[in-house]
Amino acid sequence: MTQTPSPVSSQPCRSVLYIPASRARAMEKAKTLAIDAIIFDLEDAVAADEKAAARDTLTETLSAGGFGPRMQIVRINGFDTAWGADDLATVARAAPQAVLLPKVNSARDIEALAKLLEADPKTRDTQIWAMMETPLGILNAAEIAAAPRMAGFVMGTNDLAKDLNARSRAAMVTSLQLCLLAARAHGIFCVDGVYNAFKDEDGLRAECAQGRDFGFDGKTLIHPAQVAVANEIFGPSAEDIDLARRQIDAYSEAIAKGEGVAVVDGKIVENLHVETARATLAKADAIAALEAS
Repeated sequence: MTQTPSPVSSQPCRSVLYIPASRARAMEKAKTLAIDAIIFDLEDAVAADEKAAARDTLTETLSAGGFGPRMQIVRINGFDTAWGADDLATVARAAPQAVLLPKVNSARDIEALAKLLEADPKTRDTQIWAMMETPLGILNAAEIAAAPRMAGFVMGTNDLAKDLNARSRAAMVTSLQLCLLAARAHGIFCVDGVYNAFKDEDGLRAECAQGRDFGFDGKTLIHPAQVAVANEIFGPSAEDIDLARRQIDAYSEAIAKGEGVAVVDGKIVENLHVETARATLAKADAIAALEAS
């Protein structure tokens, strides 16, 4: 009998901000931002001649702590580069919460990283996230999601668009949905790609709304100015919370009467709707706790 995977944690993952690991001041500022997660980037955001210094700066920063309940994810360079192995060896000293591996093509990539993490006592609890940004990786999304230590997907829509020769987000919808299906099948997070025009709030809002409706847990961001919109769109609204409470109450009353379904706002409410409603309230509670910390 196939076991149904557990859903992802109710821990919020609405706003996931990339921060170059070479920028100590930016990393310090992140401690004050209303973000759910941080990707400390040693890859694309750091120039080749700065990578060695950046990994040392990041290790010191993570060791010092102070990021509270925000998820802390380190994007290393790939192991097919001159920097990947040194990135992992150096940052491992700080026992990172999670390592984000770029350009994952298959479960073998994740398995190789998992073995390295297991070999070091300081990283035996470190989770793995995967950048889903290559055509081969997208086609292998299900096996990647099931690999050891996997905790989340990050959509690398810029690289994916380049490889697909795509000129619009519409051309990537199949790729986005394949990754979402794999993530949901294996109970891991799935975070949408970046919106490059960081001064275009209307465009960001529209893309966040689309990502939310697709089913993403949140959105990766390239600028602090994008945080408020992502938090708003990917968090439950007051209306969502009110509806969830009314659905739970109505269903409880129906069950007490020996009935299997309830009706709220003219719509049938079954057990599956109640599960969603409870997840909504759990997410709202987690967000409130995060914002109060």
